[in-house]
Amino acid sequence: MPAAQAGERLPDHRLRRLTGYALRLAYHRLKNEASRVLEGFGLRTRTFSALAIICDTPGLRQTQLAEVLHMERSNTVTLVDALERGGLVQRRQVPEDRRSYALRATAEGRRVCAAATAALEAQEDAALAGLSPEERRLLLGLLAKVDGG
Repeated sequence: MPAAQAGERLPDHRLRRLTGYALRLAYHRLKNEASRVLEGFGLRTRTFSALAIICDTPGLRQTQLAEVLHMERSNTVTLVDALERGGLVQRRQVPEDRRSYALRATAEGRRVCAAATAALEAQEDAALAGLSPEERRLLLGLLAKVDGG
């Protein structure tokens, strides 16, 4: 087979038969579009994820956030620092454990989270327009099975 010309798409048929590769392609498309949407809110995908979890779980501790996000604790501290600087979350020392901090979203954090969630849902609706509502439910269900959740 001759080498591909500049700008020509290289064949990846063998790889497209692999679920992991297909998931990676879909992930990158959705993540890139989500990053563009979240940029308008001053967020990245990781900071949005953290903010959403904090909004849904008032009083969550930083160590719990690290577990949910599958992140190192030190990286989570940096993430929470950014959210706190942006006025989106507050840290409060846990009285019974002065080494721990409980996290709460501010009113602004809840507002930004709700608006960003709506924008992401609209972006996903557009990206997944070729799927019926039943296919989307099936896709999410299958992904949850693969994830073990």
